[in-house]
Amino acid sequence: MKRWLPGNRPLERKPRGSLKIQAAPPLILSLSFLGFILLGTVLLKLPFATTAPISWVHSLFTATSAVTVTGLAIVDTGTGFTLFGQMVIAGLIQFGGLGLMTFAVVTLVAIGSKISFLQQSAVKEAFNETDTSSLVSTAKAVILFALAVEAIGILVLSAYWQTEMGWKQACYEAFFYTISAFNNAGFALSSDSLSAYVNDPVVNITITALFITGGLGFSVWIDLVKKKKWQMLTPYSKTMLLGTLIINVAALLLIYLIEYDNPETLGKLDAAGKWWASWFQAVTPRTAGFNTLDINALEDGSVTLMLLLMFIGGGSMSTASGIKVVTFVVLLTATYNFLRREHAPTLFQRTIRPETVSKALALTVISAGVTWIAIFVLTITETAPFIDIVFEAVSALGTVGLSRGLTGDLSAWGEGIIIVLMFLGRLGPLTLAYLLASPRQRRVRFPDSRLSIG
Repeated sequence: MKRWLPGNRPLERKPRGSLKIQAAPPLILSLSFLGFILLGTVLLKLPFATTAPISWVHSLFTATSAVTVTGLAIVDTGTGFTLFGQMVIAGLIQFGGLGLMTFAVVTLVAIGSKISFLQQSAVKEAFNETDTSSLVSTAKAVILFALAVEAIGILVLSAYWQTEMGWKQACYEAFFYTISAFNNAGFALSSDSLSAYVNDPVVNITITALFITGGLGFSVWIDLVKKKKWQMLTPYSKTMLLGTLIINVAALLLIYLIEYDNPETLGKLDAAGKWWASWFQAVTPRTAGFNTLDINALEDGSVTLMLLLMFIGGGSMSTASGIKVVTFVVLLTATYNFLRREHAPTLFQRTIRPETVSKALALTVISAGVTWIAIFVLTITETAPFIDIVFEAVSALGTVGLSRGLTGDLSAWGEGIIIVLMFLGRLGPLTLAYLLASPRQRRVRFPDSRLSIG
């Protein structure tokens, strides 16, 4: 039955069952990650996925850690899981690291489907992009770039390790470690991570290059490929590159100085080994999760520094998490600008918009708040040193994967808290906040109020 409007334009009634469920983009993203976590949980619970039966909770913990590319593990990856289980973990890492929306867009394009407005919004949320027209090309570039970098990593590590393990084992371990490193996951096939290669230049350079490349963010690499010159890069890319360089160099020097005489860390290494170990331990807290030094043996100063590095994290649209480097730089710039009483904060001769500062502040406050609540609850549920609890919580929210040995001793409540932290950390606290607070437009403007601060 049709109704006619003026101008002879028919308005057809929508058939029953044709109404689509409308959902916010962050909700779609959250449910996608949750679905993959549940799928991974079921696969890892299969009898032939583990060398010994594990509980559903441990399976869920491992799947969450893999999809959120964290790396915290209750069950040892190398000895607790079979080849099938390890391949499932590698697959979950790959999908979680590159983002489900990347694969969704490429799949839709491959089968000739048009991307709906709702799907475009979800992908924009995943990529932190504002230009819808470039989403498809961005998704393709992300996958091609990732596969190319991972192929190089696999070839280098396979060729280097074949004399030590033989080609078959070398290729497999190179494949697993490359996937884990590029996606900043930190899963290792050895219980002591990469400690056996603490002063090995090839392994140190290859692994750190992989997780720094993945942690910078795909938009930075796309910008570098297109522009090629520093002057032509966007302010975001310049901030990300310069910020990463300064943070990494500062962390390298600080850890070298703090740990130099520690007999359990750098003290037992030669001159070159001290620098390699300091470099690796300085850059790995940026959500990579590997370690070549015993985290429990580090000085308190190094642990405190690593807490800050884990909280900061990597770059937007990357395999890393945390509040992000640019967020940290924006907050520092805005604070410096306020202290100097200047009109507006600037970066590379560009004004930072007030909403950008507000977003950075909101993200940081939410992250700090979630971390504090988790630490508070964990101090009640767990019987462990306070520093170990703080380290575990910050590592989980930053999806870093480093631990001071608490992971395997967590209570059931503790495991649940860490699972939630890893999930929140991967999706981003600001994205989760979007689910809880829909924007509202006020029709009434209230008078300004002066409040005492400080």
